[in-house]
Amino acid sequence: MILVIGGAGYIGSHLVKELVKTNEVVVLDNLSTGHRWAIDERATFVEGNLGNETDLDHIFSTYDIQAVMHFAANSLVGESVVDPLKYYENNVSATLTLLKTMVKHHVKKFIFSSTAATYGIPTVDIITEDTATHPINPYGRSKLMIEQILADFAHAYELEYVILRYFNAAGAYETAEIGERHDPETHLIPIILQHLLGEREHISVFGSDYDTEDGTCIRDYIHVTDLAHAHLLALQVLLDGKKKTATYNLGNGLGYSVKEVIKTCERVTGKKANVIMANRRAGDPARLVASSDKIYQELGWKAQFSLEQIIQSAWKWHQNSVKVTK
Repeated sequence: MILVIGGAGYIGSHLVKELVKTNEVVVLDNLSTGHRWAIDERATFVEGNLGNETDLDHIFSTYDIQAVMHFAANSLVGESVVDPLKYYENNVSATLTLLKTMVKHHVKKFIFSSTAATYGIPTVDIITEDTATHPINPYGRSKLMIEQILADFAHAYELEYVILRYFNAAGAYETAEIGERHDPETHLIPIILQHLLGEREHISVFGSDYDTEDGTCIRDYIHVTDLAHAHLLALQVLLDGKKKTATYNLGNGLGYSVKEVIKTCERVTGKKANVIMANRRAGDPARLVASSDKIYQELGWKAQFSLEQIIQSAWKWHQNSVKVTK
């Protein structure tokens, strides 16, 4: 049985949709940012907290857990700057409680959702796993701390783990049953689509004078289903004993500017956006694009969805989400 922590959230719920096809799954989530409607009915749901040792002991004592997949971090960069305590308590302290409980119950296989924020502002155009990690906010630092803790646990307690560093997850499940729903929403593609549905008056573009082809920031977008498939491959190599530890970037190796994303959303929806140019945001790198060569060479994983397909699935979800989430 596989324990998915944060399985009611955006990425976690998409992973659970795929995982239940071949595995028994337990989901632990406190529903603070996740949604009960997003959890596949084939999974066993336990409402509880990542940092609550009693909740964790109950799960590990009740179910035969073979591996743990952790999606339950707080992940808003801006919030982490104004409330770092929240991020270090949940992302670091609560995760330590989880790892301690895993050691106690002799569960040694762990997949960790990390982030491109561990790299900070890179000095290279294409980021590899060997690119220096210099996070510039508490969110990125909290994730990097856990990466370092995992290495120490592997040495001391024989923990086996795979770290997956995400770039920009986007899109929705193919049936539009589940998709991206944050409050507040901070991600570019859903913000654009909400605007095109009439839920926002305009779109703000933060900075048009970057050293890029059209002056706007370039980011690497990846479909959430592609992310889910990467997690399944990572889980399998751990269960098969083919890997003890590994770290992989998850991106498509292509960058798209803010203006390109807006134009693609307009093309997919057939609607015109009201765009307002605004000042740069502090700490926004001009370009964040990942090389996923390592995971392709070692696990055979490669992103399958184009930007247009990502947006098409997201648009289908946003049109359908009102009735899904009632």
